[in-house]
Amino acid sequence: MSDAAQPTAAEVRAAAEAVKTALDRHLAAVEGRPGENAQSVNEAFNELAAAAEVYDELLYERYDEVTPFDIPGSVPPYTGPEEPDAISVLIRRDYIVAEPQRLLAQAQRVEDAEGEEVAGRGTGEASGTVRALDIVFGEFEPDEIASRHKEFGLEEGDSTLWVTALDEPAEAGEWLETPFEQPDPKRVVCRFDASAVFDEETEDEETEDEDLTDEDLGQDPELDPVLDDEDLEPLDADR
Repeated sequence: MSDAAQPTAAEVRAAAEAVKTALDRHLAAVEGRPGENAQSVNEAFNELAAAAEVYDELLYERYDEVTPFDIPGSVPPYTGPEEPDAISVLIRRDYIVAEPQRLLAQAQRVEDAEGEEVAGRGTGEASGTVRALDIVFGEFEPDEIASRHKEFGLEEGDSTLWVTALDEPAEAGEWLETPFEQPDPKRVVCRFDASAVFDEETEDEETEDEDLTDEDLGQDPELDPVLDDEDLEPLDADR
């Protein structure tokens, strides 16, 4: 970010004051809530999360510093039924078509085995990669494709799984016309995310650990020298 686009010190200070105000409101809402899952507490939580996120961003942009806050601003507290009678499982998996020829070859194998039965599953007169995707995903279960993605010329991207609570089971065919509407975040029972970003963070932490010296670990190298094989006493079997 260029210096001209950086926030001013006054803007950072104002964001800090907004966090303080949001903290006071959140505490007041918690102290005065009429019962569990009070709407006032949820609203105060979201305001605090938003204020903390803004402050964290401005602080980093201005001073290259961060806060210790870890507030899940995008996932508010669960307010769904305590004993849900039904749930909805939402799954998204992204792939990169890394090797189109491998994908086409897999689709051709399916066509050769099933013949005309695979025609017209959903892509009409489409050909090439689009038709190959139609055939492959029509023939194999999503979990099987996920476990064998390299065989289909696919490269894994991000994926996520959300479990959301429903008030009652949906009627057959009720949501098929619009199956991917945004779920209510307050009804998310749990979610599981997978991303290369997490792997990179783990690798960075491992690299940092490997780079630590004896002094970083609080050890005196002179008092804890590295022993050679000649310095080690022989085992009983070697005597």
